[in-house]
Amino acid sequence: MESLGEKLKAARESKKLSHDQIGRETNIAIRYLEALEAEEFSKFPGEPYVIGFIRNYGEYLGLDVQELLSLYRSLKIQEQAVPVEQLLKAPPPSPKPFIIAAAIILGLGLAAAGAFFFLKFPRSAAVRKTAVRTPEEYTLNGSPLERRFYQGDVILVTVGSSQYKMELSKLGETVTLSTPAGPVIMDLSQDVFVDLNNDGLEDLRITVADFVVNDPSVGALLRLEPEINSYAAAGVPAVQPAPETSAVPEAAAAVSAPVIFNSSSAYPFTIQVIFQGYCMFRWDSDRRVRNEQYFVKTDELNIQAQNGVRIWVSNAAAVKMQITGGGRTVPLEIGSAGEVVVADIRWVRDDDGRFRLILSRLEQA
Repeated sequence: MESLGEKLKAARESKKLSHDQIGRETNIAIRYLEALEAEEFSKFPGEPYVIGFIRNYGEYLGLDVQELLSLYRSLKIQEQAVPVEQLLKAPPPSPKPFIIAAAIILGLGLAAAGAFFFLKFPRSAAVRKTAVRTPEEYTLNGSPLERRFYQGDVILVTVGSSQYKMELSKLGETVTLSTPAGPVIMDLSQDVFVDLNNDGLEDLRITVADFVVNDPSVGALLRLEPEINSYAAAGVPAVQPAPETSAVPEAAAAVSAPVIFNSSSAYPFTIQVIFQGYCMFRWDSDRRVRNEQYFVKTDELNIQAQNGVRIWVSNAAAVKMQITGGGRTVPLEIGSAGEVVVADIRWVRDDDGRFRLILSRLEQA
C-alpha cells in the first residue's frame, strides 16, 4: 500500500507537474510540498498547517482528501512508540500489608476532606472554572479587519447603506461562518469571496490565517477584507466592481470601449500573457478567487474565462497579451511604459441581443 508521500509524489509525476508550478498555483511554499512528499512533518509550524496543506495539495492533484488524512493519522500513530524504559521495567514488588492499610486510611481521609469542601463551598469554584465566554460583536466599515474570533462571535459588515450579520458558528475540522448568503466553510490558508447582498458581486474576502482543528477554545485568526478595496492595498484607488456581464445590457460607458470580438453568443476565451520584464500581476477569472504573482522576463501565463477577467498590472509595458476565442487570435494593448492599469476584459450584451468582448479600463496611474 502506498504511503502518503508516495501517493502525492506519484500523482504529481503522473500529471508531469513540478513543485515550482504547483507552488505558484496553490500558494504553498515549495519546501512544504517537498516535506509532504518526504513525510517530514517536523518542518511545519504545527499540525494544523500539515492538515491544511494536505487538503489543498490533495484537492489540487484530484486525490481523495479523506484517504490522505487517514494515511497521515496512521503515520502519526506509528511515530508514537512505547518508551523503552516501560518495556524493560521490572514488575513492582507486592505491597506490604501495612502499606495497604495506610493507603486505605489516606484514601478515606481524602474522601472525607473532599466531601467537607463540597458541602462547604457548593459548586462556586466549579462555576468559575466552567464559565462560558460571552460572544462579542465586531463591525467592519470598509477597512480590512484581522483578529482572532471565537465560536459565537458576530461580525457586522456594512455594504453600501445596509449592514449584514455574520456569525462564527462552528470550529471543528473546518471553520464555518453563517452569512446571509448561506454557510461558508473554510480550511486553513483558504480564501473565500462572499456576496452578502446577493447582487452577483463579491462584497467580502475572508482568509483563514490560523486555527486548531477540533479545538474551539483557541479560536480562529481571520482576515476580512472588503472587496471594493482590493486594489487600494497595492496603491491603486479603489474602484467599484463591474456588474456581471453575461445577462445585463451595459451602460453607455461600455459603448466606447475597444471591441475585441463580436458574436451572437458569449463563448469561452483565453488570454495569453508573455512578460517582457519584471511585473506584479493580479487577475481573477469569472469573479472567482483572485490570484497574484510577481513575474519576470520570459514568464508566460494563460487565463481562461467564460464571462470576464479583471487584471491589475504594475507596468503595462512589461506584458504582451493576446486573446484567443471562437477560432480567432487578437493582440491586445492595455497601456504604456510605467503605467499601472486596472481593466476588465468581459462580454457585454447590446440592446439587440448581440455580445461584444470589450476591454474596459477602470483606473490608470
